[in-house]
Amino acid sequence: MGGGDKCLRALGGEPILTRILARLRPQVSDIIINANGDVSRFAPYGVPVVPDTITGFSGPLAGAHAGLEWVRANRPDIGHAVTVATDTPFFPTDLVRRFLAETRDESTFLVARSEAGTHPVIGLWPVELAAALKVSLDQGHRKVSAWVKDHGAVEVPFPPVEIDGTLIDPFFNINKPEDLAAAETLLRASAS
Repeated sequence: MGGGDKCLRALGGEPILTRILARLRPQVSDIIINANGDVSRFAPYGVPVVPDTITGFSGPLAGAHAGLEWVRANRPDIGHAVTVATDTPFFPTDLVRRFLAETRDESTFLVARSEAGTHPVIGLWPVELAAALKVSLDQGHRKVSAWVKDHGAVEVPFPPVEIDGTLIDPFFNINKPEDLAAAETLLRASAS
């Protein structure tokens, strides 16, 4: 995408992150953003910005760890945290409800699955996994898909969503300029 924060790119006249937060806010009690660097770029959103606690920009696993540690420190009565990638502007508005319907106990670990495959960054993580995640990160593990599989994550299937007669992956993500252009087209179609 040419550098910078993908989530701050405009989609439909507003940052992608604005759309992500609007979809997530009704589903959860608290939201934090995991980001490194100058946190002031997220000040307009009015939510805590939590950097990785593991040094070296270790990727999404370090972000999940930072989020779990934040929950453990700030919301000790909460047993799970939901993670959502900030480049998936069409994720389901019932994501958390569907995850909770599959939850059996405090150790339930869930990740999203669609026809396109597993989406390990989108999940319901037991807060108790923070310690195991830190050990793995300290040992150099970085691959999210392998880590969630090795730690017993259960895949929750999500069907395609229809936008103006077109079926799309509910976890359609924006990785390239052409993905952003496709998202613009889908957004215009859904508005009409």
